[in-house]
Amino acid sequence: MTISETIRDWKPGPLQILALLIVLQLFVTLFTDGFALSFDEAMWHYIGRNWFRNGLAPYGGGIDNKSPLIFAIFGLSDKLFGVNYWFPRVLGTVCQAIGIFYVYKIGRHLSGERAGLLAMSFNGLSLLWHVTGGKYVSYTETYDVLFIILAVYHYLTAKNKRDIFVAGLLAGAAVAFRLTGAFGALAIFISCLVKNRRYAPVFCAGAACSIIILMASCLIAGISLHDLLIYGLTDNFGSGSATDHTLLWKWHNFSAKFLLSGMLLFYPFLLGYLFIKRKGDLFMLWLILAFIAVNAVGIYDVVHLKELLPALSLISAFCLNYLLDRYKFSTNLVLLVLWIVFFPNLSEQLVAAQRLLSNNNNPTQKFCAPPYTIPDEGTRKLLGQWVRDNTSAQDKVYVAGYGAQVQAYSERISPTIYFNVTQTEVAKARFYSDIRSNKPSIILVPLFPEYKQTVSADMRQFVDSLVAKNYQLQCCMYNYGIYGIKE
Repeated sequence: MTISETIRDWKPGPLQILALLIVLQLFVTLFTDGFALSFDEAMWHYIGRNWFRNGLAPYGGGIDNKSPLIFAIFGLSDKLFGVNYWFPRVLGTVCQAIGIFYVYKIGRHLSGERAGLLAMSFNGLSLLWHVTGGKYVSYTETYDVLFIILAVYHYLTAKNKRDIFVAGLLAGAAVAFRLTGAFGALAIFISCLVKNRRYAPVFCAGAACSIIILMASCLIAGISLHDLLIYGLTDNFGSGSATDHTLLWKWHNFSAKFLLSGMLLFYPFLLGYLFIKRKGDLFMLWLILAFIAVNAVGIYDVVHLKELLPALSLISAFCLNYLLDRYKFSTNLVLLVLWIVFFPNLSEQLVAAQRLLSNNNNPTQKFCAPPYTIPDEGTRKLLGQWVRDNTSAQDKVYVAGYGAQVQAYSERISPTIYFNVTQTEVAKARFYSDIRSNKPSIILVPLFPEYKQTVSADMRQFVDSLVAKNYQLQCCMYNYGIYGIKE
């Protein structure tokens, strides 16, 4: 049998494709530089650990602008397995796989088996790209997108108001994980208004139930709803916040994601879909609102593009399925070409695998001598473990700058809820107050220039003044000065 005959006769099934995508996702997410928690994961792990291990509820035991649900996942991870990076990523992979499967089910429901297979291939492969945060499968976007996909499926297959209520519950769960889920929920709501107005209030009731359940759970867990509002929403905008960037910075990042990346591969299918349909529908509305959500946040992080992929993948699949019907191309050949063109770059993972197999995981950077370079994730993990091994469990540790990974792996509590730099006026005032009233046993101060480039002068001056008056240099580790409090 020739290769062409083999390709022609092969009948790929959804479970085969899904299994392959799961294996690829696990390889992409687990075989990363340093085999360590990423910066964001370290923040969530620290807050989750303080919650589950030390009884410090989110926003009282550490600040980040995320839902308590993600802190609970990382707190559970620490409770079960200690400081690790693999459990949240495996769980995220499972959730992402469920989402991919339901993208297939949506495609199959509307346009048949072939459209479903195309949709899951578009979606599963693009989720592995660097530009869409392929290795960051444990982030909130994974859960937000999963629940929106489930909500869309239940809306499209609904037979009665109970099904619509379930769709609303699922959409509300998406919002509970990430506020941008509201844009996907809005797409379904608008579709309800257009197709059957009686469904709209039922859908809203379901979504409201999920939000009420989240708020009630927060109160039971001792999480202040005021803090949830401040840290989860209002303190994320304005001077010093994560979204405080110039228009030039935003344009540079926008163009890098949308004009100079693999996202370009979707655009011909998007144009083809518009030409074929010649009118808007739920999927175009979903895509437009997701795009608005990405721009509303305005920092164009790679993981934010995950919000666009379900709608883009379904649109692309419907367009390609139409072309296959019209021009009678071989389905298997088209699937093969799709997989080749959309296949992710695995260079980082292959290097990590080679290092693991050769037991060559020791840092090769030169430390504590000019020029000082910023340590990579694996090295920050080593520094955190060094701090853990050289301090007692009761010692408070502060890592100046963006030191969440060191803090997480040290397994020590910071003297301030702002254990990682946040530079809004509210954050600075609380940070200064916390440090003055609760001086840490040791302070780690970066020596690399990125510290001065990213942390405001007043915050650095405060730390320098504190160190000069109350601390003495103990040693240097991995380009951090280690200062112990004077007896």
